Amino acid sequence: MPAILEAERKLSKAADAVRLLDQAGAIGKLGKYRRREIVFGQGSPADTLFYLRQGRLEVAIVSRQGKEAVIAILPAGSFFGLECLAGPTVHVATATALADCSVLAFKKKQVLATIRKNPDFAEFFVAYLLQRNAQIVEDLVDQLFNSSEKRLARVLLLLAQFGKDEVADVIPVTHETLARMIRTTRPRVSFFMKKFRRLGFLDYEKGLRIHPSLLTMVLRD
Repeated sequence: MPAILEAERKLSKAADAVRLLDQAGAIGKLGKYRRREIVFGQGSPADTLFYLRQGRLEVAIVSRQGKEAVIAILPAGSFFGLECLAGPTVHVATATALADCSVLAFKKKQVLATIRKNPDFAEFFVAYLLQRNAQIVEDLVDQLFNSSEKRLARVLLLLAQFGKDEVADVIPVTHETLARMIRTTRPRVSFFMKKFRRLGFLDYEKGLRIHPSLLTMVLRD
C-alpha cells in the first residue's frame, strides 16, 4: 500500500513530463472520449503513448477462453499504452473511458527520441515506470494472499486516492467492474459493500464516499 500511495502523490509530476515532451517537439494530439468509449482495443496497433489529462480509464484484458479481468483503473495524470515502448506491436489490453476523458497521444518515435535526448524526461520516466512496476507487484501479492474482502477495500481506497482527503469521493464504478478487478463475483462485492456501509466505512449520501477508516480492513490480520 505505501508504494502505491507514493506513486499516486508523484503523479502530479507527469504534467511536467508532458511539457518536456512538448518542448522537445513531441506535440501530443488531443482526443476527447465520452464515458464507455474505447481509446484503444486489445490487439490494435501499439505505436502511441497516451497521457490522461482529465477523467479516469479502465484497462481490461480478455483471455483466449473469453474471461475478462480489469487490471487497472487509471486516474488523471497517468501515462498508458506503455507497452508500445517495450517492443510489442499490438496492445495487450483495452482502455475504456470510465468518465468523459481528455487524452494526449504521443507517437512512439517521438517519445523514444525525447528519452534519448532529454535527461530530465528520461529520469522522470524511469522513476514513473518503476512506480508502476511496484504497483503491479503489490497487485499480484494482493491477488495471491489477500481475501476478496481485503482486495475490495484496497481497490476502493485506491480509487478514492486515499491520503489526499479525509473523506474522498469515488467516481461511479459498478459492482460488476469491482468484481472483475478483484476476481470475485458481483454478489460477493454487493455483500461486502453493504457490510462496509453498515460499519461506517463508506456512504452514499452524495455519491459513493470512502472514509479513511476503511484502511483498517486492509491492515488487519
